[in-house]
Amino acid sequence: MSLKVERVQGDRGVESFYLWNVVQGLAVTVRHAVTNLRAPRAVQTTNYPEEKKVMPPGYRGKHRLVPRPDGSPKCTACMMCATVCPARCINIEAGEHPDPTIEKFPVQFDIDLLKCVFCGYCVEACPVDAIRMDSGVYTFAEFNRSDFVAHKEQLLATLSQWAEPR
Repeated sequence: MSLKVERVQGDRGVESFYLWNVVQGLAVTVRHAVTNLRAPRAVQTTNYPEEKKVMPPGYRGKHRLVPRPDGSPKCTACMMCATVCPARCINIEAGEHPDPTIEKFPVQFDIDLLKCVFCGYCVEACPVDAIRMDSGVYTFAEFNRSDFVAHKEQLLATLSQWAEPR
């Protein structure tokens, strides 16, 4: 462990050792440990496999596509989410919709969850609010890499953890 010493230019010209920051961090850790030892029943514990934690409203979990009333995706295949994605994990193939009132729809919509950084830019960029990250699914376990690619059907079947707004 090396101790970094730097000269702070300013009014006082004080040398700062990061030792004080380390001591403050350790004090917080010790304070929490002592508090938990005094009242072990007050420690909030979730028995994970049996109990699922409800995530707060702003949490970005697994993606989902919002369906139309007829079950088709609300997505218009504008490619905005794929364009803005920094990880380039969204793959969309557009096609002509049989309904003349709808211009395009995604024939293929895939998200590689191993590449995704869960930044939420795709949700912000979508002009029709067709993609959301409010599923509450925050654990992924698969045996093959190919199983981590979420396809259109899976994304449509994923439900929100919150009641849909009316």
